[in-house]
Amino acid sequence: MDATKGNIYQILNGSKQFVIPVYQRTYSWEKEQCMRLWRDIAAMQKSNREGHFVGSIVNIEEKAMPIGVQKYMIIDGQQRLTTLTLLLIALRDYASVHSEEAGINAHKITDTLLLNAYESGSDRYKLFLTQTDREVLIKLIEHSPIGEEVRSRLIDNYLFFAGQIAKMELSPIEVYQSIGKLQIVNITLDRQSDDPQAIFESLNSTGIDLSESDLIRNHILMGLDTDKQTAVYNNTWRPTELLFNYERASSLMDKFFRDYLTMKLGRIPNKNKVYEEFKAYHANCGLEVSDLCLDIYSFSKHYTDMYFCRSGDERLKSLYEEMRSVQMEVAYPFLMKVHDDCDSGMITLDELLEIIRLCVSYVLRRSICDIPTNSLNKTFATMKNHIRADDYLNSVKAFFVLQDSYKEFPNDERFISAFLSRDIYHMRVCNYILSRLENYNNKSAVKTDALTIEHIIPQNPKLSMEWVANLGENWKEVQKKYLHTIGNLTLTAYNSEMSDSSFTDKLDMEGGFKQSALRLNKYVVMQTTWGEDQVKTRGSELGELAKSIWPFPALNDEQLAPYIKQDDIVPQYSIDSYEQLNAFNRILFEKLNACIMNLSAFVKREFKKLYIAYKVDTNFVDVVIQKSRLRLSVNMKFADVIDPKGLCKDITGLGRWGNGDVELFLDSLEQLDDVMFIVEQGFQEQMGIEVKN
Repeated sequence: MDATKGNIYQILNGSKQFVIPVYQRTYSWEKEQCMRLWRDIAAMQKSNREGHFVGSIVNIEEKAMPIGVQKYMIIDGQQRLTTLTLLLIALRDYASVHSEEAGINAHKITDTLLLNAYESGSDRYKLFLTQTDREVLIKLIEHSPIGEEVRSRLIDNYLFFAGQIAKMELSPIEVYQSIGKLQIVNITLDRQSDDPQAIFESLNSTGIDLSESDLIRNHILMGLDTDKQTAVYNNTWRPTELLFNYERASSLMDKFFRDYLTMKLGRIPNKNKVYEEFKAYHANCGLEVSDLCLDIYSFSKHYTDMYFCRSGDERLKSLYEEMRSVQMEVAYPFLMKVHDDCDSGMITLDELLEIIRLCVSYVLRRSICDIPTNSLNKTFATMKNHIRADDYLNSVKAFFVLQDSYKEFPNDERFISAFLSRDIYHMRVCNYILSRLENYNNKSAVKTDALTIEHIIPQNPKLSMEWVANLGENWKEVQKKYLHTIGNLTLTAYNSEMSDSSFTDKLDMEGGFKQSALRLNKYVVMQTTWGEDQVKTRGSELGELAKSIWPFPALNDEQLAPYIKQDDIVPQYSIDSYEQLNAFNRILFEKLNACIMNLSAFVKREFKKLYIAYKVDTNFVDVVIQKSRLRLSVNMKFADVIDPKGLCKDITGLGRWGNGDVELFLDSLEQLDDVMFIVEQGFQEQMGIEVKN
């Protein structure tokens, strides 16, 4: 390693070329970073400071060239090197137009800092960017026309610097001098003795702002020789990046890699450790880099098709749009695998479609029944572990059917009960629900985007006399109970016209219900009055339709039987089964038991031989009856528990009845609130709720 302190003029001087390898991210500095650099330059010049440190450039020297251009592969510092180059181009262009007043030689900047003047082809350029940015920078250097349709941060930042120079806050010669005062440490690595990947990771750990997907790309491609880097990048990695075709693609790619690892590992990686998890997966997956990149491309194709609702099959595309409507990105890890299994012929397209419908139904039904969503990501992360290749579709259905507690797939009875009574209007999915009710099995689908939600019974608390007569003497209670329920909601293009009008007027007015072709209004137009009975009847009809649109998995007893675990017969215990039980600790237990059971309707209690277990999915706290107190084991890591009163003891690795690394005692009712503060943390961790101090 050779490190030298210098400035940009010294670094670029000579027959050199700095190449940005294909694994590096594209140029990403925004106007904000350029503005900060400009302010530093102006402040340095105005205060007559001798210099300002702007960072380092880390590169690998390619094979030494006795003649021609010496090339250096940049592994860190491309952002500042590119930005300084843009500043030099802007200064050069100003000087070429205002040659007399500028006081600097525009041709000298071009021939010594931007170009290797006596070379040809790609060797001509001092800075050679990645393919995405390369053409724009070359056109800026060569002062060639750039189409108005071209969008690039290079152009934006060049224009920013050109504007700042034109303002003459500093004279051109002062700008040129100030650039020369910017201090840079140029670090050149030796391929034989230095480890570029280790050095790159060390630089990133100190605060270089790279995304998880940036780090993964560098990890995959950095270790390859130049030819293979180019081949893998062009053939698989670049096509993968192009799938994420929106302005902030890196953040979506970060999400993809987390979901990709979730799908591969069957567990959810820590959001801030995706790169480390990927490196470990890569080390153990047994795939060559080219095969790994092909695998990533294949799954990213499924991922982005779902995310952007892209498919040549209209049925799939429609389901992707439904997935977007109910916001079920949590299902992506599982559905990526199901798509891959469909591609491999393990299941048919029709089976893929049915599985996606069931996933949509699962998420929608749970939302209607107001079941917390915290656990959904864990549920979908582990679903692949329950698939049987020889009975694929039924195994997915069985998994859903057998979920209980907070993972429950609500059955028809529970779903319809909630669907008819729930305030649907204020749910985020209200428009989606009404649109699906309208268009289910409708060969001439109605575009509902331009329609708005109409309350048949108006929202205005001051109803007209006709509405009061329709609803009866308890009209206030009827309005309050049914106003936002599905039986009273429809779609219209005439919401403002209908407003608080009477039901008769809503039927007969221009654009009224009788002129509506919507199937949602088929029952409505047959009525002469509108009140509680009509809302209930229409709600029931829509509820029956909802059961078909968002179905419960259909399995008969014979199909379900292979998936039901036959638990061994175990002895039955009760609170009276424990030898140490007495009047004092019974009171402690009864109070504690009531508090724990009140945490959630999903909490289950089991009396074991030696302790009482409280669980949702698995145990989150176990209670042992002792003579003068209760001993609790909370199923958390000791380092994660928040314990302001110092009640807890670390029992990691110690033999204890119960589960978990946290032990505490309850020996008086005065301690109950403090003990429950710890117990609730164990419950929240299992439910996936962030524990707050």
